[in-house]
Amino acid sequence: MVQEKTLEEDLIEKLISGEVKFYQVEKYTDIETATTIRRKALEKIIGKELKHIGSYSIDMKQTASRNIEAPIGVQQIPLGVAGPLKVMGEVADGEYLIPLATTEGALVASVNRGCSIITASGGAKAQVLKSAITRAPCIVVPDTEHAVKLVNWVTNNFEKIRKVFKGEDPFLDLLDFQYWIVGRNVFLRLLADTADAMGMNMVTSASQAVCDLIHDNLPWAETIALSGNMCVDKKPTALNLILGRGKTVQSEVVLKKDYVQNTLKTTADKMVEVVYRKIYVGSGQAASYGFNSHVANIIAAMWLATGQDAAHIGESSMGMVTAEQVNNGDLYVSLTLPSMICGTIGGGMWLGQMQEALSIMDCGGGFMRGKPPGTMAKKFAEIACSAALAGEISLIAALAAGHLARAHEALGRGETARKKVEKIE
Repeated sequence: MVQEKTLEEDLIEKLISGEVKFYQVEKYTDIETATTIRRKALEKIIGKELKHIGSYSIDMKQTASRNIEAPIGVQQIPLGVAGPLKVMGEVADGEYLIPLATTEGALVASVNRGCSIITASGGAKAQVLKSAITRAPCIVVPDTEHAVKLVNWVTNNFEKIRKVFKGEDPFLDLLDFQYWIVGRNVFLRLLADTADAMGMNMVTSASQAVCDLIHDNLPWAETIALSGNMCVDKKPTALNLILGRGKTVQSEVVLKKDYVQNTLKTTADKMVEVVYRKIYVGSGQAASYGFNSHVANIIAAMWLATGQDAAHIGESSMGMVTAEQVNNGDLYVSLTLPSMICGTIGGGMWLGQMQEALSIMDCGGGFMRGKPPGTMAKKFAEIACSAALAGEISLIAALAAGHLARAHEALGRGETARKKVEKIE
């Protein structure tokens, strides 16, 4: 007697043969079973077991409806914690532990060292200077005369546009607009407050409503691309470096002379020289967007830990560091991040493990946690900028003291290398 194939076995065979596509499995079964079937089919195709990818605590029924298509499991990243880091911000006020998801040995230790000296020196002052996410449709018009008419119409009807933009969303507001006319193209950059959400989905839908309103009133104004690359989203650019996007944040600290010498094993004047020659001259010669040593390291680790959109790491990392010797040997250091794209709800941030990571910094809890709305996102931005400042201080000091290679040998290359470095020291 021939044993009848189960639904799972049948679907695995059809996936392998191509009769069923990976994205179609949910037509025949529930999402959790579909995830398993896809993974088992992939294992047969590549001839390898994917047991780690198949081990997770995420509720796939929820995440597959809004965060991922054709899921096969999860990819896990080691998560460490640095701190405590004392932050004195407009919203953040206290000592915070910093969750960092990374596979780079020495990173958590480096940030931790920076946190220690900042906290010992009294803490970092931080503040969100501007807050506005953007979307910039590209609208084509017949000629320059019509381009000017379009801009004038938007200016004269801004309150009507603002009402359409907001719609029924209590957490969305249109703050302002900017424009550029290039040939027959009008780039209309809409600046919005999205409270605690990063907000790109909200702003994209609202921008479509605005474009529809414009076309209804000016039929010759045709929207060619809802995003015309002047937003500028997910690309490091001079525009966002100069004008800002998302959260423009600054964090600063005065490091005591004794701590610089005893903890960082260097001096203020040596660190200032590293900043000048490496960060200013080197970055200038490279035509870098942002003058810093490794802000992307800390931003990436925090973004992955807390469920931010990883594609925003590039523009969020365009930091500008300054360093000056003050008070006969103390060191003033600041970090400005003009285009930090972040939030505390929505996107991947609502997932359980991401909310747990946010809760480590007391930044979780959703829209209504902070008052007014947007408070939690500002708090997160102040802490993240201060954590990046800690990373900058630690690396600049390691370079000034000549310790960088030894630190990576000790912390980034396993137990054997660590013992070799310990012997040398």
